Amino acid sequence: MERSGCYSQAEVDYMNLWRLLWEQHSAWTRMVIMGIVFALPELELSTARLLQNPTHMAEAMEPFYGPAAAAEFASLLRDHLVIAARLVTAAKAGDNAAVITERVKWYINADEIATFLARINPFWTKAEWLQMLDTHLALVEGEAVTMLTGDYAASIRLYDEGELQALGMADEISKGIIKQFPDRFPQCRA
Repeated sequence: MERSGCYSQAEVDYMNLWRLLWEQHSAWTRMVIMGIVFALPELELSTARLLQNPTHMAEAMEPFYGPAAAAEFASLLRDHLVIAARLVTAAKAGDNAAVITERVKWYINADEIATFLARINPFWTKAEWLQMLDTHLALVEGEAVTMLTGDYAASIRLYDEGELQALGMADEISKGIIKQFPDRFPQCRA
């Protein structure tokens, strides 16, 4: 699908929805990391809010791929978040064996997400998604490590970098869906 240089309101709205969802993913992930690192009293509430994010992303995907695929996506994302929390908790506790175990699980989960996305949309490849997800994991882990070591300036820099990278993933999702389902999005008139 070659673009005429403009996007319809429906396309912009859908792209903005995914950007909002990935912004929320980034922000609530950071809040949970901070909750774990600093034993904040709202950790349980922040975690509950973060775990709503996979459901919201699945709801944005369901009209195009159906309830089964949306549920699979939500499950994979929920696993992504739960594993990340266990990884940060293990790192805080100094449990290096658990850190290694959880990191391996996290990267396996990223592979599963990349495989899933490449399977449902012909405009996405596993290799591209795996590269984006591996970058995402490295940035989130770096954010947590720098926070745990008290390098808060570096943690903030990594969050900023991760936020931009997450917006890139949001754009990849929305544009891939728009490209796969052009009949579902009225085209703009240049």
